[in-house]
Amino acid sequence: MPNRLAHETSPYLLQHADNPVDWWPWVPAAFDEARRRGVPVLLSVGYSSCHWCHVMAHESFEDAPTAAYLNEHFVAVKVDREERPDIDAVYMEAVQAATGQGGWPMTVFLTPDAEPFYFGTYFPPEPRHGMPSFRQVLEGVGAAWNDRRDEVGQVARRIVRDLSERTLAVDTTRAPGAEDLHAALLGLTRDFDAVRGGFGGAPKFPPAMTVEFLLRHHVRTGSEAALEMASATCEAMARGGIYDQLGGGFARYSVDASWVVPHFEKMLYDNALLCRAYAHLWRATGSELARRVALETADFMVRELRTAQGGFASALDADSDDGSGRHVEGAHYVWTPAQLREVLGEEDALLAAEYFGVTQEGTFEEGASVLRLPDTDRLWDAAKLASVRARLLAARDRRPRPGRDDKVVAAWNGLAVAALAETGAFFDRPDLVQAATDAADLIVRTHMDWHARLFRTSLDGVAGDHAGVLEDYADVAEGFLALSSVTGEGVWVDFAGLLLDTVLVHFTAPDGALYDTADDAEPLIRRPQDPTDNAAPSGWTAAAGALLAYAARTGSGAHREAAEKALGVVRTLGPKAPRFVSWGLAVAEALLDGPREVAVVGPGDHPATRELHRTALLSTAPGLAVAVGDPGSEEVPLLSGRTLLDGRPAAYVCRHFTCDAPTADPEVLAARLGGSGSGGPVG
Repeated sequence: MPNRLAHETSPYLLQHADNPVDWWPWVPAAFDEARRRGVPVLLSVGYSSCHWCHVMAHESFEDAPTAAYLNEHFVAVKVDREERPDIDAVYMEAVQAATGQGGWPMTVFLTPDAEPFYFGTYFPPEPRHGMPSFRQVLEGVGAAWNDRRDEVGQVARRIVRDLSERTLAVDTTRAPGAEDLHAALLGLTRDFDAVRGGFGGAPKFPPAMTVEFLLRHHVRTGSEAALEMASATCEAMARGGIYDQLGGGFARYSVDASWVVPHFEKMLYDNALLCRAYAHLWRATGSELARRVALETADFMVRELRTAQGGFASALDADSDDGSGRHVEGAHYVWTPAQLREVLGEEDALLAAEYFGVTQEGTFEEGASVLRLPDTDRLWDAAKLASVRARLLAARDRRPRPGRDDKVVAAWNGLAVAALAETGAFFDRPDLVQAATDAADLIVRTHMDWHARLFRTSLDGVAGDHAGVLEDYADVAEGFLALSSVTGEGVWVDFAGLLLDTVLVHFTAPDGALYDTADDAEPLIRRPQDPTDNAAPSGWTAAAGALLAYAARTGSGAHREAAEKALGVVRTLGPKAPRFVSWGLAVAEALLDGPREVAVVGPGDHPATRELHRTALLSTAPGLAVAVGDPGSEEVPLLSGRTLLDGRPAAYVCRHFTCDAPTADPEVLAARLGGSGSGGPVG
């Protein structure tokens, strides 16, 4: 019989709707029930594409005796961390403070007042490697609650007090300067893996935001070291197993330091950020590999993650059926030599095995290999390889597919809008620009109410009940502003302004610091406030970027001032931990550069207008703001008062709305912007 999760919209919660555990969603009634029964609360937090979440669910939550014990002694609450990042952040902070580590599934025991007192992540069904079994944990926590409840209450209250006393020592009075960004670059240089690309050791996560900072720093300062680190990292990832060599798109991370064996789940946010980073790398260097990866990743998002309503689903699972009924991580993606021969025949299988690095020993389980690209000078038969790729992809498409989390998250769709809009514009792919527009339309129709407040998620075109957090407002505004630059439609600037005004009113402290939740959001034991970038930009740094970008298009001093105050965190963290404030560093590069603004005026269907517009979009100037419209257009303030030049389409290059003389010459425009990367037509 389904439990209370059967009426939820989160795919992750619905995965647990048939568990014998009597799950509750996070609602006040669950804590009222714990209070009535005098029992503690088990809080279990995960997400749908989490491998170890599936493992623990199968081992413990689907086990009838374990579920019966859990139901008798606890009230069980299940939370989707992607749907409620505020709850996840608050209790993950407690887990990390208590244990020194974190992860998912996150397992936290709470009092009926939602105060945490015991923590963990995955617990096995039997004691293993010094780790207690889940049943032992339940029995131990239950005994402590029954026999030493006053002591448990004291511990819980102390933990909440300690969390509440944690404060951020951030100076919001001054934005970072050139010396701060240089110190951050030196920190990245020390952490750079010169042999294998990337930063640090295993596991390695794709550092898209760090690449963005390095590219911008190179443009502003001419640092060849910054460009080399960005280029080498992107090439290593693109050649590794973390990149899907057949279907495009990136896995979440590599379990090794060489980008060979991935953790196979594919997240929308990773692919949106990496698509944009590779497009920007092509813009800076003309790299054919970067161009191919940007386009293939964009096509992957549209092909595999686009929903019927025009939005983008959250993720693909790591696990899938291996053909024998077993769910195995990576089963959809890996190959053995025998499987290559079955699909390609003997001769082409030998070619594919050599090209993609498939060996008898394999790089994964049971002799299977992930596919990688060679790093050799050998000349390969391009037509033959294209045929091999097509046949392997067609054969793979007949395999059981990984599950998809169809939940549409506002923030991650904002990232996808920005990536697809720019990639489509760079490479003359109007279909990608249209996909970005469709996703933006869905956000406005489904996620945004009349008061410019966002809902975090939707499913099948229906918004969920959960309020948007700071990253939703910031990333959606960023996507809208990028879309406006590409399409010339000023309405997207207007929508971005509405969202950013909400940020200023409901998420911003008097000193300019930012909170992850609004001032009228559901109160938790602590109001979350995390400025550090992780797999995606933090709401804090994303908001700084969107506020600055909006000010560059509108001349709003209030939004620019808010951005500068928010960037004070980069002065604090950038030199110490640059990898964890990379997007903030990228935004700071834009601030130091101006950012520059380009207004292009001319009839939209005029070839000269299109050429000036394309020249502006291909500029590598950090954080460049572009507006394009007809003469006399008032849609975007940056266009106001801009006229044609002797009857010809013209471009104005400005800083803080103070502009150079207009030019009708794309080459002059490129020179004023400091060069336009690779530029030119794309074959």
